[in-house]
Amino acid sequence: MLFTRKITLLLVFISMITFFACNKFPYAESNQIYHQQQSLLIKKLKESPGIQIIDQLPKAKDWVGTTNFDLRKPNFVVIHHTAQNSCEQTLKTFTLERTKVSAHYVICKDGTIHHMLNDYFRAWHGGVAKWGNNTDINSSSIGIELDNNGFEPFDTAQINSLLLLLAQLKETYKIPVNNFIGHGDIAPGRKVDPNVQFPWIQLAKNGFGAWFEPSLTDSLPTGLSIPLAISMVGYDIKDTNTAILAFKRHFRQDSTAAMNDADKSVLSQLIKNKLSH
Repeated sequence: MLFTRKITLLLVFISMITFFACNKFPYAESNQIYHQQQSLLIKKLKESPGIQIIDQLPKAKDWVGTTNFDLRKPNFVVIHHTAQNSCEQTLKTFTLERTKVSAHYVICKDGTIHHMLNDYFRAWHGGVAKWGNNTDINSSSIGIELDNNGFEPFDTAQINSLLLLLAQLKETYKIPVNNFIGHGDIAPGRKVDPNVQFPWIQLAKNGFGAWFEPSLTDSLPTGLSIPLAISMVGYDIKDTNTAILAFKRHFRQDSTAAMNDADKSVLSQLIKNKLSH
């Protein structure tokens, strides 16, 4: 009888261990790494600039700190599609140190928002990128990843959550209307996301990004080349063809490189809009 009771207790104990092991939060370890990294950054922020070593430069004997400062604020929002097969796969990718990629937000197909990184921290989402004269997009932007393989329509619930998030970010950080852009805009030739199916026009109607329809009264000024016009919008024209493709994917929902009069009309309006801001 006693032996049977011991066996029963042992089985219950093993079952409890198995239950808790199977139900352990899968990102507990990566969350711990997050807090460790956060602590290191906070430690750096607490250091007085005056204790930094400046070699071969005249340095004041005593440090005098200014009283007028606050945190740097993001000025761009860059939208991506994950190019993966599930939200869970993306979360896993962003919690493995070896991948060296991350984003501030991940939005699943059902509209669930994962806020993975404090907005004031620098995420690794843009890679080698350029927009206008800005060559370090990661340092001035918030990265948002949408669970989408790049070839499918975006879910309504997902876009609704995105719009709510963008409204909050725009208000909190006073992000200019024109500074809501895509990964393909800042890295033409290397990236295409969020691709031609992304509803840029819907975002623009809600105040996030520019959008213009072709107009018979708008055309490029005589003598202004298409590459130069594209660069005036913000695109890197190191490779003209990929820059044109990036422009057309975003502002014309088209994946062909040929520029027609309608495309030039939209390009002209974008330039006027950019110059007016």
